[in-house]
Amino acid sequence: MALAVPLIQGTNPEWALPKAHCSEYPGFGVQIAASKHWMAAKAAETIYKETSNVSELNLNCGCPIDLLYRQGQGSALLDQPSRLMRILRGMNASSGDIPVTVKIRTGTKDGKNTAKSLVERVLKEGDVAAITLHGRSRQQRYTREADWEYISEVGQVVKQWNDKKEEDKESSDTPRTFFVGNGDVFTHLDWHTAVDTDGIDSVMVARGALIKPWIFEEVEAGQYLDKSASERLDILKTYADFAIEHWGSDDYGVGLARRFMCEFLSFTHRYIPVGILERLPPKINERPPKWMGRNDMETLLASTDYKDWIKITELFLGKAGEDFQFIPKHKSNAYEQDR
Repeated sequence: MALAVPLIQGTNPEWALPKAHCSEYPGFGVQIAASKHWMAAKAAETIYKETSNVSELNLNCGCPIDLLYRQGQGSALLDQPSRLMRILRGMNASSGDIPVTVKIRTGTKDGKNTAKSLVERVLKEGDVAAITLHGRSRQQRYTREADWEYISEVGQVVKQWNDKKEEDKESSDTPRTFFVGNGDVFTHLDWHTAVDTDGIDSVMVARGALIKPWIFEEVEAGQYLDKSASERLDILKTYADFAIEHWGSDDYGVGLARRFMCEFLSFTHRYIPVGILERLPPKINERPPKWMGRNDMETLLASTDYKDWIKITELFLGKAGEDFQFIPKHKSNAYEQDR
């Protein structure tokens, strides 16, 4: 996800985001956050002209962060459908042959779902290739489970729209709009249950893949995979190797690699090995009591203490300097700072 204005201004850190490794495309998408149609249109035009690896331009209408919300970006657009439509039209007019998609939430407030009526309007006016629905409101953030029943209801709206288009001789040759569900997909069962639901074409996996990077391997295998501590260390080693290759092996590069690796560990520590679970399936939002692994390394990898995360990075990146500090930025990890 990139902010439209810094992209237009040519800010280097923002332009690092639309870059992709050759293994990531085709299929690499860029999500744009914008509050006005001219911002999104200009950003879409710039990405179309200046990149060759982008397969999708997505409008962010789901980010719950207060800063973006107050600026009229992200989930603030859910309550401003006319502005949202203008933004989508502007992006479509400027994106060349890159398809435009949109990601939304159920609404901004609990108990007041607005996604269904919004999707109906997007289908009529937005001309999008796909709609992704995160099954929570902005107010919920990541509390409580995603509402897949409501996601399915909205999926039926999209399916009926597609069916109606196919029956219409004048519009039958236009591409169908795909519908993607999002929220709490953490196992192969979650994935297959969702995609086997009528009206849901596919699933977006976010935190599930950060906590358990092999989730797609599980989906393909159709079973739980009990990754050992040594296998998980191999994943971290690969991450560290790529980080050093990207940022360099000098002090600055190693410092960046360590910081991003700690961010990665702020998610991966939440994985509980299948072999020691009391019951299946695991739920992404559950916080079990403190547990012991099957060996010391497995216990260390599950530590909620950021100091232990730094220790783990030292296995691959060497001793951290005394001036290295780390505070996780993802509040969804239920992390509390030492006082």
